[in-house]
Amino acid sequence: MDATKESKRMDMLHGRLLGKLLIFALPLAVSSILQQLFNSVDVAVVGKFVSSQEQAAVGCNGPVINLMINLFVGISVGANVVIANYIGQQDEKKIKDAVHTAMTIAMISGIFLLVLGILIARPVLIWMHTPSDVLKYAVVYLKIYFLGMPFIMVYNFGAAILRSIGDTRRPLYCLVLSGVINAGLNLFLVLVFRLGAAGVAIATVISNVISAGMIWYYLSHESEPIRLSYKKLKISKRELVNILRIGVPAGLQGMVFSFANVCIQTALNGLGSDAVAGSAVALNFEYFTYFVLGAFNQAAVTFTSQNFGAKQYERCKRIFLFCMVLGMLITGSMSMTFVLGREFFVTLFTSNPVVAEYAKIRMMHILAFNFIAATFEVGGASLRGIGHSMMPAVITIFGTCVFRILWIYTIFKRFPDFETLMSVYPVSWLITGAAVLAAYFMIRRKAFSERTEIRISE
Repeated sequence: MDATKESKRMDMLHGRLLGKLLIFALPLAVSSILQQLFNSVDVAVVGKFVSSQEQAAVGCNGPVINLMINLFVGISVGANVVIANYIGQQDEKKIKDAVHTAMTIAMISGIFLLVLGILIARPVLIWMHTPSDVLKYAVVYLKIYFLGMPFIMVYNFGAAILRSIGDTRRPLYCLVLSGVINAGLNLFLVLVFRLGAAGVAIATVISNVISAGMIWYYLSHESEPIRLSYKKLKISKRELVNILRIGVPAGLQGMVFSFANVCIQTALNGLGSDAVAGSAVALNFEYFTYFVLGAFNQAAVTFTSQNFGAKQYERCKRIFLFCMVLGMLITGSMSMTFVLGREFFVTLFTSNPVVAEYAKIRMMHILAFNFIAATFEVGGASLRGIGHSMMPAVITIFGTCVFRILWIYTIFKRFPDFETLMSVYPVSWLITGAAVLAAYFMIRRKAFSERTEIRISE
């Protein structure tokens, strides 16, 4: 086996955990932040050089995009869990089948989302009561964005495969290059060709093509059993079932979560384009901090999957503890940096004082408390790592998503202002976190005491 390629793999089953978790999570956090910068740079460029209406058009599409892709992003998590578990079992045949099944799913789902996104872009935005002065720009941005869906799926599934062997650095390299190109193209298409929201969407699509091409290259030159081959691309029924069993609950959780956010965005749209634009500005900082938490979420699910497959249960317990503490500390520190420096950070995205004020209100109500989300994110990831994907999905759907929708039609209906709408986030996090942690400790006690293996079908 090639020594250079082998060095990119991480031994998750032996040695000190803390350092390995940081080595795994920090490049992943940077990768996710760079991926979000595709949209953040879009928001900043149109806000600074075009108009608040086009800025709102770019920003308000986030919940719609997430609603449509989260099912498949969840399925990529399923691929991560299954491949990592097989690595713990040292079953090379199943690893190969799972890798090629995952990438076949990626291509099929990407084409499906491309067609679906173009067809429903306008109806969904109208249903969300997108302000009339924002609608035409939002439709154009969304349709162009979805042209890149096949490449987004290839990147996400490919990165999930690399994460299963502990490699979070090469996905970072992909996003560093594509992110720089995205920023340059944004400025070029907006300032030179005056394309506005359409220009930043085109730049994002090109960037996604580049990141997908790089991840495909890495996988096709990887050593066995991870190596990707065009000739071997097919769906193995056994591995499809295994991936979907873990991934579909995670994906449905993400979809319902996004649906709740679409409902919030709909309520927000009723407050006017300045409120929409201000919310879009603050949301960028939430993404940056939340992706740090998401990195420890991914570390928890990947490390737990391998160690559970190898029946190292005490090590699984330490993985949960380290990921929870690190996720809360680092996310909380970043969040407070943005909150305390909000006067400066908001000016990076807008020169409109009304938009800026809305952004600062959102930062105070949401960003200051988002470290609480570690309770259900890391707890849920740890449950998925030991083969229990449905329980955290159900709890999160009810504790976060259903609760938020009820809030909109009760509390917000009675007090229809921006601050009331923003307050739903920390309250829902507290409820969901308490429930997921309770479920985690109960299920963990039973799973580890019975020495059960993850339910991978034969």
